[in-house]
Amino acid sequence: MSHPATAWQQFLISQGAQYNPQGEASFPAATAHAQLFDLSSDGLIAISGADSQTFLQGQVTNDIKQLAQGAQFNGYCTPKGRLLALFYTFSVEDVIYLQCPRALVPDLVKRLRMYVLRSKVLIEDASEKFNRLGLASEDLAQRIPDLPEQAHQLIKTDQGILIRQADSGAQQRAQLLVSAEQAQAVWQSLRTTFTPASTAAWEALEIEAGIPQIYAATKEQFVPQMVNLDALNGINFKKGCYTGQEIVARTHYLGKVKRRTLLAQLPASSQAPQAGDALQDAQAQEAGQLVRVAADALQGGWVVLAECRLESKEAGAILWQGQPLAFKELPYTLP
Repeated sequence: MSHPATAWQQFLISQGAQYNPQGEASFPAATAHAQLFDLSSDGLIAISGADSQTFLQGQVTNDIKQLAQGAQFNGYCTPKGRLLALFYTFSVEDVIYLQCPRALVPDLVKRLRMYVLRSKVLIEDASEKFNRLGLASEDLAQRIPDLPEQAHQLIKTDQGILIRQADSGAQQRAQLLVSAEQAQAVWQSLRTTFTPASTAAWEALEIEAGIPQIYAATKEQFVPQMVNLDALNGINFKKGCYTGQEIVARTHYLGKVKRRTLLAQLPASSQAPQAGDALQDAQAQEAGQLVRVAADALQGGWVVLAECRLESKEAGAILWQGQPLAFKELPYTLP
């Protein structure tokens, strides 16, 4: 790892984990029907204070006033409507949390603070406040009796904050946010019925669910609709002004979006594909770029989300380094 291991990571290393420089855990390969994931490679930004809701309403694409109904996706854009981040957003005890890759958190905290001005708002890096665990199995509702019925619904349990996630094929999924003090005990408890699995396997489930992400390599590359944020109910077109709103609204009201993010597979290769890698059409013309990538443990190769020029896809193959993408159906309908 490029940074000293945290106390939590040291604990998981004692449980058999290994970490890569991105802070993603891997465990000895094991076939399991119920899997437990360390999601500490994600970070959290906490927004609190009397004006926090009003402040954030002017910054992100979704309607923050609807957080009481459950977690939601949000885009955070430049004035030109280009995504700086995708947030998975939820509220706990009057604090709004923005979840995104941990590596982006320091710069995003700094940028958000620039716009506070005289508002009663406190913006903090809360990545160490909770440990984030992923849970997946085909019978998760039987294993976790408290599991909410609908995706993105949130409840408080004895173990922490439980948020139902979008299913990934037959896999039911949830995220559990546990206080740092409880985390080790909760992990040991869950291990009696769940098998630790690699963060990359959770990434693959996210991709299969059609959920995009923004990384340092892809900042300011996409308008929200290009990564299907509208299909994920991550844009509210009636909420009023926010940074980049004019471009996002124009893209919506002027008709069909010409570029979309699609689900695909790539065969095994000597070089690993990366988010931000360019895609070409059969004539070697620019056709898009990779949005999110994970190893496909079941079929080999890679499962990817690829932002594509739809006209290029309709005309023929889309290629990454000469390899054609094998496209699959997204689990949701594009507008």
